[in-house]
Amino acid sequence: MDIFPAIDLRAGKCVRLLQGDYKRQIDYRDNPVAQAQDFEADGAAWLHVVDLDGALHGSMQNLAVIKNIVSATGLKVEVGGGIREESTVAQLLDIGVQQIVIGTRALEDIDWFESLVKKPEFAHHIVLGLDAREGRIATRGWTETGETTITQMAAKVNDWPLAAIVYTDIARDGMLTGPNLETTGQLAQSCSVPVIASGGVSSLQDIKNLAQLPLRGIIVGRALYENKFTLPQALTAVKNK
Repeated sequence: MDIFPAIDLRAGKCVRLLQGDYKRQIDYRDNPVAQAQDFEADGAAWLHVVDLDGALHGSMQNLAVIKNIVSATGLKVEVGGGIREESTVAQLLDIGVQQIVIGTRALEDIDWFESLVKKPEFAHHIVLGLDAREGRIATRGWTETGETTITQMAAKVNDWPLAAIVYTDIARDGMLTGPNLETTGQLAQSCSVPVIASGGVSSLQDIKNLAQLPLRGIIVGRALYENKFTLPQALTAVKNK
């Protein structure tokens, strides 16, 4: 199981939104490349990057920063936020990004998403981003919520060559309230696609609880920035589960 420290980019800086609300932003660091290097020095193998400007505007806005992170570190980088075109996927792979998270376009145009995932050059590089509020999937930077449930969507993609599903509980994201263990566990157990959990991690105990589930990884953001625990402690916790 991997720990994915998170960098959320807005206007080129490391920030955090509370419950995905663009009006409730915490600024953490002006230099995301230095932050990525610090995560690498602390033992990270993976990095989860979200282009918040991209998620809101529907196209990548922080590509230059992401390229700099990839070139300045040896981290395997996963990127999401505003990726709604095949050309963007190709561009990200070309600069060395390992995994690409697609949420809104995947959910609004499932046929397009299926054809993308099943292209040989993209197979096992695409991650489905399932962001849910009360079990129902939200899109467009979490500003819209539909009727589809996460379990319905997971069942649909169960045999596709996806790298993973990133499941985020919006109500808990950035709130340090603890992850939604029940829903996360149900999703991981019902789906053959590897699941990465995101949202709400606030303590080492949360990491240990998630480590008991059949997950591919855990994304951790605010808890690291606010020193609730260190990245080496989190990495040790998943190794010693």
